[in-house]
Amino acid sequence: MQDNLLHRKERLIITTIEIIDELGLQRLSTREIAKREGVSEATIFRHFKSKNELLLAVLENFSEFDHDIFQSVKLKKLPPREAINFLIRSHVEYYENYPAITSILLNFDELRHEQLLEDKVNCIIKNRTEYLKELFEEAKKVGEINPAVELDYIPDEIFGTIIMICMKWKMDGRRFSLKERTLSTLNQILDAFSK
Repeated sequence: MQDNLLHRKERLIITTIEIIDELGLQRLSTREIAKREGVSEATIFRHFKSKNELLLAVLENFSEFDHDIFQSVKLKKLPPREAINFLIRSHVEYYENYPAITSILLNFDELRHEQLLEDKVNCIIKNRTEYLKELFEEAKKVGEINPAVELDYIPDEIFGTIIMICMKWKMDGRRFSLKERTLSTLNQILDAFSK
C-alpha cells in the first residue's frame, strides 16, 4: 500500500510538471491534474494538503539532483574549469532528457508569489549560485580565471544565460541541442574570463 501511495504522489508531481509545460502555470488546476490522472480532486488532496504543497513537491523534484551533482563534482576532484563544465553539463543533460522540467526553471518568478514557494525557489537559486561561485573562486586561485575578474555576478550571468537558452530551446520546439548550445556558450564565457 505504501508503494502505491508513493507511486501516486510521484505521478501527480510528474503530471503537474507536464501540465505546466503544456499549458503554463496560470492554467494549472487540480481539476486538470485529476482529469489526466483519472482520479478525483479529493485524491490529490489526500496526498497534498493544497495546490501550493503540490507545487512545493514539484520544486523538490526539480532540485533533487542538485546535491548529487555537487557531490559528484567534489568526488571527481576535477580541475575547477572542468568542474564548472561538469556541473552545467549535468544540469542541461537532465533538462534535455526531461524537457518538461525546464518549464519549472522558466516559471521561477511566477512560483515566487507564495511565501513557501518563494523560500524554496530562493534556496535552489542560492545553492546553485553559491556552489558555482565556489568553483569560480577555485578557478581563480589556480590561474584558470583572470585574477582581475570580479566573481560576484558570474553565477548570475551563467544561470541567466542557461535560462535564456532554455527559453529559446522551448520556443524553437526543442529542435537544437540544449547541451551543445549551452556548453558552447559556457566555454565562450570561460574563455573571456581566462587570462
